[in-house]
Order: sequence, then C-alpha cells, then structure tokens
Amino acid sequence: MTTDTSDAARVREFKMPDVGEGLTEAEILKWYVQPGDTVTDGQVVCEVETAKAAVELPIPFDGVVHELRFPEGTTVDVGEVIIAVDVAPGAPVPAAEPVAEPAPEPVAAQEPAAAPTAPAPASGSGRKPVLVGYGVAETSTKRRARKGDAAAARTAAATASAAVQGEPNGHGPGSVATAVRENRPLAKPPVRKLAKDLGIDLATVVPTGAGGIITREDVHAAATPVPAQAQAPVSAPTPAEPAEAQAPVPAEELPAVASGARETRIPVKGVRKAIAQAMVGSAFTAPHVTEFVTVDVTRTMKLVAELKEDKDLAGVRVNPLLIIAKALLVAIRRNPDINAAWDEANQEIVRKHYVNLGIAAATPRGLIVPNIKDAHDKTLPELAGALSELVSTAREGKTSPAAMAGGTVTITNVGVFGVDTGTPILNPGESAILAVGAIKLQPWVHKGKVKPRQVTTLALSFDHRLVDGELGSKVLADVAAILEQPKRLITWA
Repeated sequence: MTTDTSDAARVREFKMPDVGEGLTEAEILKWYVQPGDTVTDGQVVCEVETAKAAVELPIPFDGVVHELRFPEGTTVDVGEVIIAVDVAPGAPVPAAEPVAEPAPEPVAAQEPAAAPTAPAPASGSGRKPVLVGYGVAETSTKRRARKGDAAAARTAAATASAAVQGEPNGHGPGSVATAVRENRPLAKPPVRKLAKDLGIDLATVVPTGAGGIITREDVHAAATPVPAQAQAPVSAPTPAEPAEAQAPVPAEELPAVASGARETRIPVKGVRKAIAQAMVGSAFTAPHVTEFVTVDVTRTMKLVAELKEDKDLAGVRVNPLLIIAKALLVAIRRNPDINAAWDEANQEIVRKHYVNLGIAAATPRGLIVPNIKDAHDKTLPELAGALSELVSTAREGKTSPAAMAGGTVTITNVGVFGVDTGTPILNPGESAILAVGAIKLQPWVHKGKVKPRQVTTLALSFDHRLVDGELGSKVLADVAAILEQPKRLITWA
C-alpha cells in the first residue's frame, strides 16, 4: 500500500483546459510526445481542435510521460485528464494489470475492481475517466486496460459463463457468441463518435477488427447503401489500426466508397460545426440587408504598386486588402454608429468606441474570422504588419480562440476566388460585414471616354435592427469613394 500511494503521488495529471470562451470539449488532433518521453514546463505536448480553432497545449510541469489517456482523434470533455506525467522519475512506476470484466449478467458487475492505489482526486463534474469505451476506472492513476486485453477478458468471461450453464461448445442461449453479442460492442472512442455522427447503431455493425473491434471502415460500410445487384463487398475492409494511429480524417481523405454508391456522409464537427451553428443563428436572428456598389479602383492599384516599393514597408506584405481595410476604418470613423452590436437581453444598442477588424480566412478546417485588435489606432505600416501576421497564422492553423473573440466588424475577400461579389452573413455579435469582389480589368467610362480600368464590386451586409438604409449606404459610399480616390485617406483622416 505504501509503494502504491507513493507511486500515485509521483504521477501528476494534466486535464483538458477550457482553451476558448466557455467551450465544453476539444478533439485531440496530434500528440507530440509518447510514454517515456521527457517533458519540461511549457513544452507543447499536443494539438487540439475546438469549435473555434486548433490550439497547441503546453504541459505545466517537468517529468516523464507516464500515460496518454486518449488517442488522436478523440473528442474529450473539458476537465478530463488527457496525459499523466511522472514528476519524480527514478524507479519505474509499476503499470496496473489489465482489468478483466466479468460476465455481463448484473449491470453493476461490469465495473472493474478497485485497485489499492491512492484515491482519485475530487472532480467538480463528478465524472470518472473512461477506459477507452469499455467501462469506468475507479482511480485516476491506474492504467487503462488495452483494447486487445479487454476484448480477451470479455471473451474469457463469456466462455466461463457458458461453461457454467452447461454450454461448453458455444451453442444455444448461454453460448459464447450469445454472451459477447449481448455485451457492449467493442469500438474505439473515435469510431463511437463517428457512428454517433452518422446515426449508426454499433450493435448492428459487423466487426472486422482484431478481437472483434469495430473499425472506421465497418461504420462507413454500414452507412453506405449497397447496390441491389451487388452480391459481395468490392474489397475487404482492412483491420483496425492501433489507437495511436487514429488521427482525424479530413473529408478529402475519407476511404473510397463502394462502387455504385450514390452518396457519402461526412461528420460535421469542430470548426465546421461551429460555423454552421453560428451562421444559422446569425441569419435567423439579425435581419440582414445587403447593398452593392461597383467602383473604379485603378488609382488604388497604382497606390499599392507604389507602397510595395516604399522602404518604410519593406518586408511587409502590401496588397489591395490593406487599402480596403484602411478605407473601412476611415468610413467607420466618419459613421461610428455602424460599429455597434444588438444586446437582445437588455434591449440595448451597444456602440463600440474601438474597432476590432475581423478578416475572414479560409483554412483546411473551415472558415475562421480572427481580428486585429484596436485596428482603428494603427498606422498603415502597423496595419500591414498585423494583416500579414493574421493571415500567416491562420494558414498555419495556429490562430488562438482569443484572436477570434471580440470582433466588431468584418471584411471577407471573396475576390481571391475570382468571385465578383456575394451577400455575406454577419459574424455573430457584429452589425456589418464588407465583401470584396475580384478586381478585374473592365471597360469603364473615365473622363468621358470608355477606357480599360481596374474595377471591383463591394457588398455591405448589415443588421437592420440598428443600421438603417441611410447609415449603411453612407458607409459603403465612403469606402467606395476612398478606393476611387485614395488621397481621401489623407483628406478625411
């Protein structure tokens, strides 16, 4: 008992933190360490994806990794222990023996026996760590049973039950097959999550993995309609990979569907799920109005070319978006009522005296909208540097939740995709969003003659509860006027 207590005290546990604003869960995308690796305070040990962004988590103490509690691809609740670290490495910490579960006759009998280790620390939520989908551990420092061992234990327990009932050959009501079939289907947490997202009952899925474990392929096969003329599967599913290899599968890397399948189902989660919920909430809460204007931006394009040669902007990315962002900031200063939010609970309009300028960015995980804090106070070089950093961070998938919180107005540049314009949906909590279309060489009447000019179309969507047509039109007209005559950045400043 003394040894067990000492060993338990040596192991410190790191719980899934709330890396966002009130988020309740996060998915483990990648582990950067493995059991036996040495870690130091502040070292990044894993990358997780929340409903807002992908975030790297640092460990808050030194030691040697004792155990990873969840494999890659697992969605974990905030507050759950995700990694255990031996903070006093020396003599090896004895690993707990795999927990064998008895036959599934009384429900209470399926709980594993408690080991003589230190009591588990109290948790605010009262939850206990799950043994990779097979039961609940009584202590937080005991090693969880491996999948193969758990499967073997179930089979052995079922065999014993069948033998007691006089069915040693595995036939009849008390057979091994019956006992195993009546137990909980074996599947890893990512596979259970996939089945839940697809609406598949795991009890109806035929397992092909080692030890009777249900694999991702098994779930996809159950979700894919089989053509009536098909007499056999096109190809045999592959065995399940180890838990450590179960990384999230992007939509474009999903397994090929069976020949003749007419549809593919892709789980909605993480950033994509958050986008869907936010856009539905915004579209059906705030009454949207969108106005459009087509403008000659030839002079703006010449200014961009000159700024690229400016020594004060050396090393900073300069593009039309920089001038458009500055133009919108000037328009907001001239029309401050546009920079506001609707407080439904208090029935108030909250005017913001600062501008956190959001820039919509397309990433492999979906659309995110990080914002430049206090953009209204930045000079043109400072704004250029902030824009460059924002875009590069978003492309690397390193945008933090804090960088996406507190936005007041947004710019979405659909022109990079060759699109002329669109009707953007407001970012929740904001009253206006400006869409910028593609800048193209078009015939334009300039000084009484038709000439080729650089032209683009702007679209401004706004919340009609607090922004009326006059205010929205003034803001859009100001932005267009500045882009047509960039010298207004000076005269209107």
